[in-house]
Amino acid sequence: MSAKKEIQNLNNRIDKCKHKLEAATSRRDQTMIHQFGQEINKLEKQVAQLKHKESYDLNKERKELSDKPFSRPITKKEQADMGQLKRRVKGIVVVHPLTKLGKALRIDEVTGFAEKEF
Repeated sequence: MSAKKEIQNLNNRIDKCKHKLEAATSRRDQTMIHQFGQEINKLEKQVAQLKHKESYDLNKERKELSDKPFSRPITKKEQADMGQLKRRVKGIVVVHPLTKLGKALRIDEVTGFAEKEF
């Protein structure tokens, strides 16, 4: 399961627990209030850990790409035939500015990163 889906599932479980906590609070059931409070805290910790791991991986990938010796914007003609570009330049990584990685790199255009000039 991807981290994004796992975070979404945990958030859904937190939401359910919060609704059950409200119901237990209205009934003044102390054992259930305590149980759901602990469950919510546990789930929130898991979400925080997953988000931290996700940002760590993103920063690691951003660092690897920014350390590549050559990068330049990809022209519209090259974007139209991406397969030919990837065959011509082995190991090229193309990043779109609207993806998480593109936003982390703060690029404005579709950019290619490679070990050698292309």
